[in-house]
Amino acid sequence: MIFASDNWAGASQPVIDAMIRHNTGTAPAYGTDPLTERVTARFREIFEPHVPVLFTATGTGANVLSMAGCARPAGLVMTSGTAHILCDEWGAAEFHTNGMKLVSVATRHGKIAAGDLAAEIEKHPEGSRFGVPVALSLTQASECGTVYTPAEVAALSAAAKARGMVSHMDGARFANALVHLGCTPAEMTWKAGIDILSFGATKNGCWCAEAMVVFNPDCVRDLATLRARAGHLFSKSRFVAAQFDGYFGDGHWLDLARHANAMARRLADGLAAAGNKLAYPVEANEVFPLLDPATIARLRAAGAAFYEWPEAGRDENRVAVRLVTSFATPEADVDRFVEIAGG
Repeated sequence: MIFASDNWAGASQPVIDAMIRHNTGTAPAYGTDPLTERVTARFREIFEPHVPVLFTATGTGANVLSMAGCARPAGLVMTSGTAHILCDEWGAAEFHTNGMKLVSVATRHGKIAAGDLAAEIEKHPEGSRFGVPVALSLTQASECGTVYTPAEVAALSAAAKARGMVSHMDGARFANALVHLGCTPAEMTWKAGIDILSFGATKNGCWCAEAMVVFNPDCVRDLATLRARAGHLFSKSRFVAAQFDGYFGDGHWLDLARHANAMARRLADGLAAAGNKLAYPVEANEVFPLLDPATIARLRAAGAAFYEWPEAGRDENRVAVRLVTSFATPEADVDRFVEIAGG
C-alpha cells in the first residue's frame, strides 16, 4: 500500500519498451538525433503551435530555468504558498535567477485567485525598492491535488500580463489535471495565456523525462544556453525522447493519468464513506484525509506508506495525511487501505 508519492512508482512498460527499442545503433548527440526531432514534432501536434521544446532532467530544472529565462534584477516571482518552486526546490529558483525573490500569494486549497494576485502585484508599483513583478508561476495540478480551470488560468494570466509579467505553468502533474478537466492541452496552456510550461512526465510513468514547452519565445530568452550551463543538456538525448515516444504512443500518457485519478477518487470515496473528512477537494491524484493517531498507526503497521501533512489541517485529535496514487496503484491496495482505515 504505497501512497507516499507518485515518484515511488517505476516506469510504465510501454516507456521501458520504447527505451529498449531505441537502444540500437548510434545517433547524433545533444538533441540533434532524428528521434528527438520526431518527439519534438509530437509535442507540437499535442499543443498545436510551432513551439520550441527543450528536455530537462528534472521538474525543478524545468521550473527554475523557465524563471532564469525571464529574470530581471530585483525581479519577483508570484506563486502559491504551497508551490513546489517555493517550498521544495532548495532555493534553486533564487540561485539560477541571480536572486529573484519568490513571493507567496494568498492560497486556498493550493490555488490562488486572480483578485488576490492583482492585490499582491499592486503592492509592488513601478519604482518600488522592494522589487519588480516579473513572473507568475502556477502549479497544475496544485500541490493539494486541486486543478485550475482554463478560465481561472486565463484570469490569472490576464492579471499578470496587465503588468507585463510572464506566465509559467509547473505541470509536474499536467496529465492528471488534463484528464480531470477534459479540455485540450492548448486550452489549458497557451490559449489561456501561459507563456512557458514545465511539462512533467516522470510522476506519470516515465523514468526521467521533463521538458520546457515555450509558447512565447519573446518572453523567455536564452533557454538553450541556460539549460547547457545548468547541466540539463543530455548528450544521449534520444533516451529522453524514447521515453516520450512510449509515453505519447496511443494516448498512453492520458490512460496512465486516468488510472491514477480514478484510484484517488476510489480512495477518497471510501475514506469519506467511513466518516473521514477530506481537507481538499479531490480532483487529480492526491487525497488529504484527516485521520486519528490510532488509525495512522494501524495503517503503518499493515505496511502502508504515506506522510502526515499537518499543514493541510487538524480537527480535534485528527491530522491530515497525504495519499498520492499513481499509474501503478492497484485497486486492491486502495480497498485494503480503506478497510483498515475504517477500523
